Amino acid sequence: MNVRNEVRSHLVCEGVTMQDVLKKLEQQYGWSRSISNLSGKLHRETLRYKEAVELADVLGYEIVWKKRG
Repeated sequence: MNVRNEVRSHLVCEGVTMQDVLKKLEQQYGWSRSISNLSGKLHRETLRYKEAVELADVLGYEIVWKKRG
């Protein structure tokens, strides 16, 4: 699964829109409210790690590193 599809699946699971998430990201982290900006980063797979952590946070998730095997 690519980054775009993974983020979109979490949005659907949480029942929120991209606009809802961007509003929270703007309030908590100073992100731009531009849907096209976030959508472009997801499409190009250029989302920075810090942005992924902040995105996960506003969705109620945390990114965990787990040792394989």
